[in-house]
Amino acid sequence: MKRVDCLAAIYDDLADCAVVTIMGAVAVELYSLGHRPNFFYLEHAMGLASSVGLGIAVSQPRRKVVVIDGDGSVLMNLGGLTTLARYAPRNLAHLIFDNESLLSVGGFPTATATGSDLTGVAVAAGIPNARTATDLDEFTAAAKAAIAADELALVTAKVEAVGPSSFAMDLHLLENRFGFARALRPEPADTEGPAS
Repeated sequence: MKRVDCLAAIYDDLADCAVVTIMGAVAVELYSLGHRPNFFYLEHAMGLASSVGLGIAVSQPRRKVVVIDGDGSVLMNLGGLTTLARYAPRNLAHLIFDNESLLSVGGFPTATATGSDLTGVAVAAGIPNARTATDLDEFTAAAKAAIAADELALVTAKVEAVGPSSFAMDLHLLENRFGFARALRPEPADTEGPAS
């Protein structure tokens, strides 16, 4: 299965979410489907998408947050999974595309190519709602369920090690940063804490 097909399958479900992606192919492919102000492409901060997503989820508990990550980034910051489990924000879905390589920086194999299981690591870290998807239908159902869930949820999608023909994006980093901040301005009810 291809990552871009997975992203296309859930694109409409992301319309009302705060979406944080990691750098590289994930960001470029989501951008290619159509940029929205509520999408933040975390360039130059490999491994930290889940940390940024966690901060948004905790500070705006009424807003659904979707983190779109890669295996290399998650492996670079495995402590991010334990931190997510510790705080367990009910409004966060963590989607990990595992192509078993550092595709965006040359295609070097990651630990998942030799047997490391990110879903297993997530469960052991304390995220019980975690599963792996190996085909598009399975991913679509799992990702939509994770986005709709009223609990921390994680989906690892095993995808092919293919990416976009170019990693260029016609969006300035500062424009993305400030546009995203404007999109996340809290509604008055957001400052009152979780819904009862």
